Amino acid sequence: MNLIDACIDQNVKRVVALSTDKASSPVNLYGATKLASDKLFVASNSSYAGNNQTRFAVVRYGNVMGSRGSVIPFFMSIKDNGVLPITDARMTRFMISLEQGVELVWHAFKDMVGGEIYVKKIPSMKVTDIANVIAPDAKQEIVGIRPGEKLHEQMIGSEDCYFTYEYSEYFKILPQINGWANDKKRIKDGVKVPENFVYASDSNSSWMSDADLHAWIDANAYAIGKI
Repeated sequence: MNLIDACIDQNVKRVVALSTDKASSPVNLYGATKLASDKLFVASNSSYAGNNQTRFAVVRYGNVMGSRGSVIPFFMSIKDNGVLPITDARMTRFMISLEQGVELVWHAFKDMVGGEIYVKKIPSMKVTDIANVIAPDAKQEIVGIRPGEKLHEQMIGSEDCYFTYEYSEYFKILPQINGWANDKKRIKDGVKVPENFVYASDSNSSWMSDADLHAWIDANAYAIGKI
């Protein structure tokens, strides 16, 4: 709210907030706060903003590949131990690079009318496959899911499918307020997703191969764990 107020007071033209997969059907307090943040940024395009020209949108994605919050640098740091802890053999995660995340933000700035949530189309991968790529000879020890952790990441829940449109490289969740979900300026050339549509890492149609992850690690070894 402080940031929203400051942007309106200073007549900032456009604001893109960074969200997370945890904001979709949240299961812990962190996810709930991110969902609250999304709702505030979306609603701030409405009557709250009055006559002000500031426009707000949101981009949503999970941990960036190779960032300190991702599993890749963690596995790489302990691979020589001969054992990698796996929370659950079924666990899947979305795979997004830093470059893809930045591109989505820039696209949101160019495309937004106000109140949209942008979700990049990205591949998934099983955590066990990530472990196999990084340390193929290491033993995988199942340690159990931690409190508040999801088995699969979710970017778009079924409750949002009625307001979600698909594009060639991303999805866009339109705001439900003021009839904006039916606004042609916001929809543009989007195609409405089917009823009960969910964008989750386990049911994703796109999957990253072991070879692709190998190639990414080789190309980005200098930056892994430093962002």
